[in-house]
Amino acid sequence: MKTLFTRRLLIATAALACLGGQAQAQNIRIGFQAPLTGPAASDGKTALQGAQLAVEQINAAGGIKGRTLELVVLDDQTQPAQAVPIANKFIGDGIKAVISGSYSGPTRAAAGVFQEAKIPYISAYAIHPDIVRAGNYVFRTSFMGEVQGRAAAKLIADIMKKKRVTMVNVNNDFGQALSAGMKDAAPKLGLQLVSEYNFGMGDRQFGSIVASVKKDDPEVVYVSGYFFNGGPLVAQLRAGGVTAPIVGTEGFDTVNFVQIAKEAAEGVIITTSLDRDTTDPVMKKFIDDYKKRFNVGAEMVAASTHTAVNVLAEAIKKVGIDDTAKLRDAIAATKNMPSAAGTITFNNSREVYKAAQIQVIKGGEFKRFAVIDDPVLLAPPNY
Repeated sequence: MKTLFTRRLLIATAALACLGGQAQAQNIRIGFQAPLTGPAASDGKTALQGAQLAVEQINAAGGIKGRTLELVVLDDQTQPAQAVPIANKFIGDGIKAVISGSYSGPTRAAAGVFQEAKIPYISAYAIHPDIVRAGNYVFRTSFMGEVQGRAAAKLIADIMKKKRVTMVNVNNDFGQALSAGMKDAAPKLGLQLVSEYNFGMGDRQFGSIVASVKKDDPEVVYVSGYFFNGGPLVAQLRAGGVTAPIVGTEGFDTVNFVQIAKEAAEGVIITTSLDRDTTDPVMKKFIDDYKKRFNVGAEMVAASTHTAVNVLAEAIKKVGIDDTAKLRDAIAATKNMPSAAGTITFNNSREVYKAAQIQVIKGGEFKRFAVIDDPVLLAPPNY
């Protein structure tokens, strides 16, 4: 029978590994959940690589007060039902802090477990608002969904100068949160939401949606989805004669989307956290180091997990790993920390404000299209 926990990765220096169990006991262990199998395995691999790069860099610089950082990885298969036993596994194994490199469903399912156990838990890129609402031990270093949806509305209204929008959403936590943000901001920005259509996570054929969107004749199509369903959807929209600009989300921020959508990916605009054309030294170093380490271009999920590991590591440097209440307070006190995914400062809700990076696909590559920096429109809630 296939075991629930299909993968565990321990990252440490070879020298310490040779010393055996006594040296390993001195390691600082942090948990990391990601979808390493299933439909989102590609994102899980990329997320893990971002976290792995951060751990390797920290250890190469001497670790944390001379101790090696160790990443303990478990596979949630993108399934909320897997996330709860995984959370309990981490807690039972004595892990004192955990990062989610996974989607909203499993992250939201695990958040309450970690909150009850008073274990700090950082969502690297999952966007559903209820994740952080689980309690004061839960943090997010990326945009929440409503914020990203509002950024897309401002992009369409103020930069693209369009008004009539048809929405096509994946019917899960991710799509619902993005849709809520678009609906909130649209009337304030003069947008007309013509129609809204939903599709399932596993859908790959979109004939009826394509026909409806074509009949709507919108000025912009706003699509929330992932590369594995958004890629076929965008390809079929173009094949079906829909010529309006397509605005996507961070779920498209991967070369996999380009490979699936092929020529239909050209010109697609996305809201995300990673600017490939940045001059920011921290973000640029991450992009360069990631390419050197993995021989592939950096993507949003890698930047986000790299950021989450560094936020946690900085807090551990201040207070250690053993007292989780002190560690929670140290994470919450993070202010103006530069990272691969923007400057990190937590508000009272343990959310961050960041400028939205707008990328466009040109020649099969992601390029800067715009930056939206509106501290009022894009402000996360402050409970």
